Amino acid sequence: MWVLVFFDLPTDTKKERKVAADFRKALLQDGFVMFQFSIYIRHCPSVENAAVHIKRVKSLLPKVGHVGIMSITDKQFGAMELFFGQEAQELPVENVQLELF
Repeated sequence: MWVLVFFDLPTDTKKERKVAADFRKALLQDGFVMFQFSIYIRHCPSVENAAVHIKRVKSLLPKVGHVGIMSITDKQFGAMELFFGQEAQELPVENVQLELF
């Protein structure tokens, strides 16, 4: 599973910029990586693990702004086409971590 977090937070004042930066830092601390400036992604080994991270993101939501959270399967993520200009790009390769139960 992949968890995608999309957001559009206000950055007009110094306080708003700090709130937006703190939200981004919290996503990074939870293992998300920046896909685009306001889109962060995280690979999760199971639906249950994805639910844990979604719940964590919900606990971090700023008081203002728009935030979207979406879960997709590895197959759906793998079907994405990425372009830089007209040049096709490879999908980001995630580090695979062995999990022991």
